[in-house]
Amino acid sequence: MRLRRGLPATLRDALTLERGERVLATAPTRGGSHVAASTTALHLPTPEGGFTRIPWERVDHATWKDGWLHVHETSRAEHHVRLTDPGSVPETVRERVTATIAVSHQAVLPGGGKVRIAGRRPTTGGDIRWTFVFDAGLDPSDPGVRAQAEQVLEGLRRQTGL
Repeated sequence: MRLRRGLPATLRDALTLERGERVLATAPTRGGSHVAASTTALHLPTPEGGFTRIPWERVDHATWKDGWLHVHETSRAEHHVRLTDPGSVPETVRERVTATIAVSHQAVLPGGGKVRIAGRRPTTGGDIRWTFVFDAGLDPSDPGVRAQAEQVLEGLRRQTGL
């Protein structure tokens, strides 16, 4: 990583950016670290002093409430970070996540329950990545549930041409 003037020392010293990636917004956390929103990912502090890099297309949704940034990944992992001065981080997160969404569709599965299917464009380019977010109570590893969701996805891909 090249050193970037104006970044807090905790970011300059610990944050690794990919080639061409730029930091758009930062915010200090209650723990003394920082959150960084870049052109391609959200960087959240880890207890070890490093950063977890979450590409924007892997952020299912994020909310800002009462000083906390709540980030939910498509893998169902969750992150909750207390920001002491959010600056433009919440707005930047919203804009970046929204920019990756090519299509989002909620469907009722034939066997019952719902699935939300999202087609996301990686900010680094490449093919659309499809994710399934199943209702609570549905087992995403159940082959029958998965097959039903895949059938819905195939119909959605034909309908949208994606």
